[in-house]
Amino acid sequence: MTRCEWADGHPLLRDYHDQEWGVFTRDRERLFEMLILESVQAGLSWLTVLKRRPAYREAFQGFRPEVAAAWTDQQLADFMNTPGIIHNRAKIASHRSNAQAFLLVEEEFGGFDQYLLQWTGHGVLHHAFEKPEQVPAQSPESERLSRDLMKRGFRFVGPTICYSFLQAIGLATDHLIGCFRYTQLGVSTGSNL
Repeated sequence: MTRCEWADGHPLLRDYHDQEWGVFTRDRERLFEMLILESVQAGLSWLTVLKRRPAYREAFQGFRPEVAAAWTDQQLADFMNTPGIIHNRAKIASHRSNAQAFLLVEEEFGGFDQYLLQWTGHGVLHHAFEKPEQVPAQSPESERLSRDLMKRGFRFVGPTICYSFLQAIGLATDHLIGCFRYTQLGVSTGSNL
């Protein structure tokens, strides 16, 4: 079975690629989880983040944004000693402010998914890349999304992180043409939402 090159070599990467990456979701906890995990990844490998995902899920109580939005300063400080998560003060502090901003976006747009869809023309950005080096690190859509998120108070949401986020939640489908998931996800038929 042929899959995207980045997914070969470790079972966590393979499972994530085969089951999650590029699959569109409207689930708010999943959207919040991927937003946080992508922001945590800045400067790290995705494998490092996947290995720590269980600890993040426990700390975030299932990635409910209302839980993170209500964290106290002491709880944020305590995360610096929480085993399994990335101990970066700025990233930890951003989790609460990102959760608060996430809730405001939900309130304004009726759901975070509704907010995101406006940046992709209310559909999936389907791509047909043959080689890994053709897959961009960012796009015009991720640049616009990044600017707007920052205006709304989100942190660690640069254009590259936003593009990875769009890929993770299935709004940018970048499985390579030779990957078995390319056809499974309807990329070759040009399906949209």
